[in-house]
Amino acid sequence: MTTGAPTPTYPARPRRSRLRTFLPLGIAAWLVLEIWLLTVVAGATGGFTVFLLLLAGFVLGSVVIKRAGRRAFQNLNEAVQRGGAPSTANGSGNGLMMLGGLLLMIPGLVSDAVGLLLLLPPVQKAIGRFAERTVERKLREAAPGTLGDAFQQARMHRPDGKVVPGEVVRDEPGDGPQEPRPPLTR
Repeated sequence: MTTGAPTPTYPARPRRSRLRTFLPLGIAAWLVLEIWLLTVVAGATGGFTVFLLLLAGFVLGSVVIKRAGRRAFQNLNEAVQRGGAPSTANGSGNGLMMLGGLLLMIPGLVSDAVGLLLLLPPVQKAIGRFAERTVERKLREAAPGTLGDAFQQARMHRPDGKVVPGEVVRDEPGDGPQEPRPPLTR
């Protein structure tokens, strides 16, 4: 009995994350909901009213984004003049305000409602605290071998306490004597 070449074994494909599985379905459902809601409002009030609603959302969203961008740039400018990091004393709501403005600019009534909610300071504070806790938890759960560990490993501590970036190259024991390298010349 002759045997052929062994069949290669492939590692099991990793499972898709839940986010990658359900995100396209959620986006499609959101688009269908937006279109359906716009047709319902157009049937009840008329197409011109829907057009005015969409135009008002776009204009309001662009004003909000412009205002948040100016505030972020002003905070950065003040921090550079002080010589420190940008202050988050007035809340890190600039990013959430920009997101709210972007959602207002996207045509649709559901996105407008969510965008308006993001403009409210109590909602911004609650989402900011939730995001901060989530990021801290994810950082604590991070396994060794992360990007931060790579930066730690790339440092060499000198005896005087100074940290010098670099790497250590050791000769293998069986390499034999090394010839001296010629001096660097210009």
